[in-house]
Amino acid sequence: MTAQTLSDTQGSRWSQFYALTKPRVVQLIVFCALIGMVLAIPGVPTFQQLGDMAVACLGIWLVSAAAAAFNCLVERHIDARMKRTSWRPTAKGDLTPQQALAFSAILCTAGAAILLAFTNTLTMWLTLATFIGYAVIYTVVLKPATPQNIVIGGASGAMPPVLGWAAMTGQVNPEALILFLIIFLWTPPHFWALALYRVDDYRKSGLPMLPVTHGAKYTQLQILLYTLVLFAGCLLPVIFGMSGWLYFTVASALCLGFSWYALRLWMHYSDALARKTFRFSLIHLSGVFAALLIDHYLVT
Repeated sequence: MTAQTLSDTQGSRWSQFYALTKPRVVQLIVFCALIGMVLAIPGVPTFQQLGDMAVACLGIWLVSAAAAAFNCLVERHIDARMKRTSWRPTAKGDLTPQQALAFSAILCTAGAAILLAFTNTLTMWLTLATFIGYAVIYTVVLKPATPQNIVIGGASGAMPPVLGWAAMTGQVNPEALILFLIIFLWTPPHFWALALYRVDDYRKSGLPMLPVTHGAKYTQLQILLYTLVLFAGCLLPVIFGMSGWLYFTVASALCLGFSWYALRLWMHYSDALARKTFRFSLIHLSGVFAALLIDHYLVT
């Protein structure tokens, strides 16, 4: 084997491990955690606080990436039957279960060690609890057992801003729980929009996702109802004085847009519209948290 071939093989192997971490998902997790950190601090962060944020983000990223890798390991046979996930290294057999497990363990241990040494104990335990909630309770127990898996399991996905808040304050305040609630309410309509246009994949996988067990029309109604409840949840930062007019304006516009997509989805379904709804849900969450961040500095 030539040096170039060896280098290409090693590069390919690293890219396979990196793919296990679900980079886009983990980036959104870290972004939401960072927002929680910034909102927990009055005024502009000091250089010391910026350093603390960077270290905490690294620790949270490592543990979140470990959870994603463990998810890929557990669901490798399911992933292989689904077009959306059949490319994953564990599904294709490019990485062995032992390699994926070792990779997940190394990332989780490193992340927990960083949080314990440089952040605080509360954040470490909350982050590890989130790992268990997603990688074990959701992936192993809930996902194959109930169509409400994403509702119950969504609690672990809603934890990032709580982790960020705890990283900077050493405690969990009501404001952090409001941020948790927003993501918790956002998760079902976001994921069910994806499940609608990927229903054949989920049917082949054997997973009891809502469109498979209850049908498309019922799922479309649930998406609409959840977007309306989400609208109310997104107003809580204004009601509790966490934000002001800018956040209210942006969040209201985004929630109206999400609700409009959901209403159209319920009345005139198409796979193309479900895709657009799913993509807009990502814009919605990013926009709501970005607006919280900008408004925070206007208020303080």
